[in-house]
Amino acid sequence: MKNADRKFVEWSARFPRTAVDPALKALTMLADHSKLWFAVAAVLATKKGPTRRAALRGVAAIAASSAVTNAVAKPLLPRRRPATDLLPRHRRLATPPDSSSFPSGHTASAAAFTTAVCMESPAAGAIIAPVAAAVAYSRVHTGVHWPTDIAVGAAIGVGVGLVTRRWWPVRPSTPALARPSEHVAEMTSGDGLALLVNSASGNSDHNPSAGLAALWPAAKRLHPEGDLVTGLHRELDAAGDGVRALAVAGGDGTVAAAASVAAVRELPLAVVPAGTLNHFARDLGVEAPQDTARAVAAGSAVQVGLGAVRVDGRPVRWFINTASLGGYPDMVRLREKWERRWGKWPAAAAALARVLAEAEPITVRIDGRTRKIWLLFVGNSGYQPKGFAPTWRPCLHDGVLDVRYIRADVSLSRIRFAFAALSGALFNSHTYVQEERTVLHLEVLSEPLALACDGEVMVTGRSFDFAVHDAALHVYRPADPPGSR
Repeated sequence: MKNADRKFVEWSARFPRTAVDPALKALTMLADHSKLWFAVAAVLATKKGPTRRAALRGVAAIAASSAVTNAVAKPLLPRRRPATDLLPRHRRLATPPDSSSFPSGHTASAAAFTTAVCMESPAAGAIIAPVAAAVAYSRVHTGVHWPTDIAVGAAIGVGVGLVTRRWWPVRPSTPALARPSEHVAEMTSGDGLALLVNSASGNSDHNPSAGLAALWPAAKRLHPEGDLVTGLHRELDAAGDGVRALAVAGGDGTVAAAASVAAVRELPLAVVPAGTLNHFARDLGVEAPQDTARAVAAGSAVQVGLGAVRVDGRPVRWFINTASLGGYPDMVRLREKWERRWGKWPAAAAALARVLAEAEPITVRIDGRTRKIWLLFVGNSGYQPKGFAPTWRPCLHDGVLDVRYIRADVSLSRIRFAFAALSGALFNSHTYVQEERTVLHLEVLSEPLALACDGEVMVTGRSFDFAVHDAALHVYRPADPPGSR
């Protein structure tokens, strides 16, 4: 292997002097301490969606690969770098590194970043890959690494990039599965469409009202007062039989209120993503108002399930995404506050650590079994990933509740849970429970707890009865939603 390394370097040294030499020298210095990749990540992160996720995953992969190469591999496997006289003077670095040659940290970081980006955005990865390959070769061209250093560094980087899936699964590019609906009302100008717009949702600098008025000029605009669900029913009663569908523009809380009204009145629902996160719209595969308008014009819809919860015997409350008790609402709030700076998964881990550190155990009776828990999550349909950071649903009509909670009645539960989550062994931990069921009855044996549904705190109580209603709602979705084509 040493002979092969030396022969390759000598073969490279015979290349004639060209303008490529200073370019490769500049490139290898730009990649020092991953400055190049951090700059690329900053550009990718300017756009929401796959490229932003690619940037965050790439930075995480760089951090992990650097730890493996610099903290583990180099100290354990020291190796001299190539002698300076093997290459012509004009190709040598002014200040060559003096750490172990094996393996190449530059190459590991380049490969890790590129692999991670490719998993989230293949198009961006295809653009970055040649640059990463050039960085890898530049280390031989400038005489600071042997070819085998490059090969092993690349293997480490690719491996680390792929391993990020264990803690951070890749969100599918296709929308969630949903049962096709029978034909629903077709509307091009909005005649027969009742429209609710929450202008306070999402970006405060952008009000979607004008754009929606252009899409559906004949739509009846709703202005409910007081409780949103009650106000919507009141306005729809006043509108009479002319309303054939309900449209809503806002965040998940607003969409959930409209969905509960549409389900009761058996109206198809048109969802316009206008909130901050738009979880339901993303799972549905609706990315822009034009997608919704296209589906409404074609009368294309799907059937989705709705979660329901009755608190202390009071009227049922519906949820489209999730319901939660205990510290879970606080965890989501902190995660959303921090994720713009840190990325979703680091923010989720920090938020969970903060909530668990400050939380008090909750004594509950779950289907007759008394337990102490830290927090409870209930999802409408099964969520992915299966750890404690559920993010998306592969199916919107599976008819199950996704129930997850952390037990507080086992010794050192918080420490054991954190270790299991970080090591990827959560499902072997006695502190973590995840079940899929159709109903759940929970009694709080301590102080009343606040129930949060779809990010909004709804009501407090001691008795909670959860259920799922399959195919309870007809929702407009294009026959070929974005990501499915």
